[in-house]
Amino acid sequence: MRLFIVSTLLLFFFSSGLALQIQCYQCEEMTHDCSTPEFIVNCTVNVQDMCQKEVLVKDDGIHYRKSCASSGACLIASSGYQQFCTGKLNSVCITCCNTPLCNGPRQKKRPQPSAAVTLQLPVFPLYILLLLSSLC
Repeated sequence: MRLFIVSTLLLFFFSSGLALQIQCYQCEEMTHDCSTPEFIVNCTVNVQDMCQKEVLVKDDGIHYRKSCASSGACLIASSGYQQFCTGKLNSVCITCCNTPLCNGPRQKKRPQPSAAVTLQLPVFPLYILLLLSSLC
């Protein structure tokens, strides 16, 4: 019975997309924001779990580097360059994010609905709770 439950959980986990690879934009030293479909790559599963974006201000303009990254490496790099992120000449800003294509252009914020608030719960944790409660 436990083997069935574990295999069901694993099957659901992998089929739900939670263990699938993240997609990021990837380019090297581009003078335009390379956020177009030809720059989309699939990151390495369970290794590269974040997207990284570097913005460099040089004499000839703004340069972009975008890539997949592991969370540890990206967070260390971004914190190490934080003091150099000034927006002025020779500035280097490194940011990390963990949603698909998040190292692309900034999304315009949608206005929040004022009257109605909806609660959205992820399906996966509810599924686990139901399975675990049936074991007890």
